[in-house]
Order: sequence, then C-alpha cells, then structure tokens
Amino acid sequence: MSSGAEVLYVLIAIAGLCVATWFVTPKGDNQTVWRSSIILTLVMCYLMWALTYLSQLHPLIQPTRSDLRPEFAEGYSEYYGME
Repeated sequence: MSSGAEVLYVLIAIAGLCVATWFVTPKGDNQTVWRSSIILTLVMCYLMWALTYLSQLHPLIQPTRSDLRPEFAEGYSEYYGME
C-alpha cells in the first residue's frame, strides 16, 4: 500500500476495537480499570506503530552508504546530489 491511507485504516480498526472493549469488559468492581487498561494499551500501540511507519515512509534524513571506498564515495554523493 505504502501511503498514508493505511494509517487511517488502522486507526478505524483500533477505534472499533476500543468501542468493542467498552461493551465486552467483564462487569464487576474493576470494570473501569479493565476498560482503561485495554483502551490505553490499544491507543499507545497504535501511536507507536503509526509514528514508526510514517517515519519510515517519509524519512527526514536521506540514507547514505558507508561501505564505499573514499574515491568512489565522492562520485556517489555528487551523482545522487547528496552534498
């Protein structure tokens, strides 16, 4: 897929899971604790995934090769417009 739309699709899925969690949690004294724990876990996992995915999709720094010999590295960087 490799576009930002995938982030929105996963967000919709996570929102659905959060709504399902709200209704499926067992009744009792700790119902609020269960709900909060599960929903916060889902949201935080989504945020970490989305940040990692988007940072790889649109990197801020262009990768450079460090395995080239110095005499070839100059031509490489000039050819690809790195410097």
